[in-house]
Amino acid sequence: MAKRSSLSIRIVEGKNLPAKDITGSSDPYCIVKVDNEPIIRTATVWKTLCPFWGEEYQVHLPPTFHAVAFYVMDEDALSRDDVIGKVCLTRDTLASHPKGFSGWAHLMEVDPDEEVQGEIHLRLEVLPGARACRLRCSVLEARDLAPKDRNGASDPFVRVRYKGRTQETSIVKKSCYPRWNETFEFELEEGAAEALCVEAWDWDLVSRNDFLGKVSTPPRLHLLSPSTWLHCSHPTARDLPPASPERDTQEVPGTTRPPRPHPIYQNQQLLPTATGAQGPLEGPLPTKNSSWQGGDLSVPAPGGLPLCPQVVIDVRRLWAAQQEEGWFRLQPDQSKSRRHDEGNLGSLQLEVRLRDETVLPSCCYQPLVQLLCREVKLGMQGPGQLIPLIEETTSTECRQDVATNLLKLFLGQGLAKDFLDLLFQLELSRTSEANTLFRSNSLASKSMESFLKVAGMRYLHGVLGPIINKVFEEKKYVELDPSKVEVKDVGCSGLHRPQTETEVLEQSAQTLRAHLGALLSALCRSVRACPAVVRATFRQLFRRVRERFPGALHENVPFIAVTSFLCLRFFSPAIMSPKLFHLRERHADARTSRTLLLLAKAVQNVGNMDTPASRAKEAWMEPLQPTVRQGVVQLKDFITKLVDIEEKDELDLQRTLSLQAPPVKEGPLFIHRTKGKGPLMSSSFKKLYFSLTTEALSFAKTPSSKKSALIKLANVRAAEKVEEKSFGNSHVMQVIYTDDAGRPQTAYLQCKCVNELNQWLSALRKVSINNTGLLGSYHPGVFRGDKWSCCHQREKTGRGCDKTRSRVTLQEWNDPLDHDLEAQLIYQHLLSVEAMLWEKHRELSGCAEAGTGPASPDEASEDSLARLLRVLRDLREAHSSSPTSSPTSEPSCLLELQT
Repeated sequence: MAKRSSLSIRIVEGKNLPAKDITGSSDPYCIVKVDNEPIIRTATVWKTLCPFWGEEYQVHLPPTFHAVAFYVMDEDALSRDDVIGKVCLTRDTLASHPKGFSGWAHLMEVDPDEEVQGEIHLRLEVLPGARACRLRCSVLEARDLAPKDRNGASDPFVRVRYKGRTQETSIVKKSCYPRWNETFEFELEEGAAEALCVEAWDWDLVSRNDFLGKVSTPPRLHLLSPSTWLHCSHPTARDLPPASPERDTQEVPGTTRPPRPHPIYQNQQLLPTATGAQGPLEGPLPTKNSSWQGGDLSVPAPGGLPLCPQVVIDVRRLWAAQQEEGWFRLQPDQSKSRRHDEGNLGSLQLEVRLRDETVLPSCCYQPLVQLLCREVKLGMQGPGQLIPLIEETTSTECRQDVATNLLKLFLGQGLAKDFLDLLFQLELSRTSEANTLFRSNSLASKSMESFLKVAGMRYLHGVLGPIINKVFEEKKYVELDPSKVEVKDVGCSGLHRPQTETEVLEQSAQTLRAHLGALLSALCRSVRACPAVVRATFRQLFRRVRERFPGALHENVPFIAVTSFLCLRFFSPAIMSPKLFHLRERHADARTSRTLLLLAKAVQNVGNMDTPASRAKEAWMEPLQPTVRQGVVQLKDFITKLVDIEEKDELDLQRTLSLQAPPVKEGPLFIHRTKGKGPLMSSSFKKLYFSLTTEALSFAKTPSSKKSALIKLANVRAAEKVEEKSFGNSHVMQVIYTDDAGRPQTAYLQCKCVNELNQWLSALRKVSINNTGLLGSYHPGVFRGDKWSCCHQREKTGRGCDKTRSRVTLQEWNDPLDHDLEAQLIYQHLLSVEAMLWEKHRELSGCAEAGTGPASPDEASEDSLARLLRVLRDLREAHSSSPTSSPTSEPSCLLELQT
């Protein structure tokens, strides 16, 4: 049993953005961060203040994440990219919208004091004394602090204050993972109401100290057991003190402080925790008793002076516990006044949905899976209740999700072809006109779209990839519509003579004819490359439509049925938006977009079999008609060969393609030659071509060269990012593994961008998720000389200073199927329409009397719907009895906000 969280993100567009360039425009793109960790970068849309992205992502996360932030940036070629603004959505905000957050959000100014991250580890004790007790505060360590200096690190220290007396830790230079292990004691009077405050800073020699973040606890926040992470939230504005300490380098009266000019680092063992364990605490953040509210950073806070980052501890509650320990999450300062820039920085249209699922063991879902598979196997010959009922009770807004989940479930059971065949028959049974076939957004159409993306994406890349790349590289001006021709944008012909409109139209037609001819030729050669399950599905579609619409009058209808999916819903959208189908990393510029649009229109005309209706819509497409007519003949010949596959040939082709299992991920990367032992410069990396399979991570000098295995997948222990200061680059990852002798090793690989970095990390984490011995912590730096660059720890094989993020992954089209998750998602949908299923069951069983009905499905006839309702009841009981659903006892309250 596991609890899983995922974020479905669609970044639609922006509007009214401010101009950041001297040309009066901007080059905007978006960065998506989850808990200050960059995970997504959209493509840059050049020279616009109203960009359209339309990019969709799905991110799998641990259930304990706090917030997702969207930063709109302006790309600059010669200087650092400008920050335009941001939108922040907390986990609680997303959880309050079960159907997802959708709409426009105003961009807010990015305040450096709010860009904080990390956690701090504290131990608190009450020590008995002869005259009075003493309060001991041990500042142990911190991790993942915000880098405030240009070297990609910080110089952090901690300030502890109680009853007017302030003490400070030493300064740890150039580290975002400092270890202090320093203890401070204060005289404690019984019944004293004074609060102990812990503040964190980044020390600067010349300027004033930088804000690193704060930790504060709301009333009635519970401190969990020492073996878990402490999950804290920031207070509201009315809970904050009216004033704050000075934020400069001046000494405060009563302060005990070590000398500042020299870094002091104590390399000593950690003090034992309350449970007697050594080292930092490990474990997941609490999910049920956590009180973190997050706070929407886009909401302006009331005025006030800056508040120091601090931990406020209610000392009176510490008397009974005597000793407590935990990790505190740093929070931004929201007490100071903020400028109201709402609306001045533009807006961002987003669609974000949080989905939390508790996935039960596989055996719990078997009755549901078996029942649905039985319905599909029986097809139209069986009762045929469940699949039509699911379509009938599914609303339009969630039909795509349901179709995708069902398709993946049956694909994992080897029944995708049978499932789609059943949907084809249901669609044909209610269609009387051939020209309306598969034109609606029915479950059949949505399922077929998902099927082609899941099963045919690699095939699409093989056919369209070279043509799309050529269009992008040529960047020719192409236009067929005389009303849109701009001669000044074309340039000059020979002898610097401007081209005429006729010449522009003729050259455009020649260019499009060449692209269309190359595409059709590549398509005709790709019959054997098409996946067997796709060919078999199109065979069933072709046969069913020909049986439903026989005769010479409907000769083209079976071909149009195939092309309605293959061309109109698969190839044409990919041509118009290659970025969304992973054919290109960037969006096309205006000139290339127009070429792609015209090419997509031509492909649609070929897919429509060059009907008079399609020709009449846009008469200016007439110059392409000879190529279109020839393309129709080629396409019909291609479809005839495509669907000409029998059961034996299908199995043979499937077996052949399975032996040629494609890699999970492949592409060029830079590997550090000395594995972190030599000079940490970008020149130390060597470019190689890497390939990740389910067996190993291998490399070669070129894609066609012989590959050498670098790491066996079974030996991988972690795949994580490397902090920027280690190599002077923020796109470096490390793969921690063991060699054949069992010795730990690390390979450092550099990617070209944040998207490529996260894609490789995601692929490595997914293929190694079931490995034994996965690490819970790691070092984000490198071991140089005699210490780690991140935490300055001198023991090379010691415990890591940061926790691993093995559960943070991106959803990709070639991901392995997760049968249990798909079954859980289908169960959740059926549960949401259970009342409608019960109503349908009453109608079918003849028990539609007012207020009456069968007490339970067992009393009714054991038809498919009755069995489905019984399965839903059993799954609901299994969820209610699962450990994640049972209430837990609340521990005693220790920490409380002082107001």
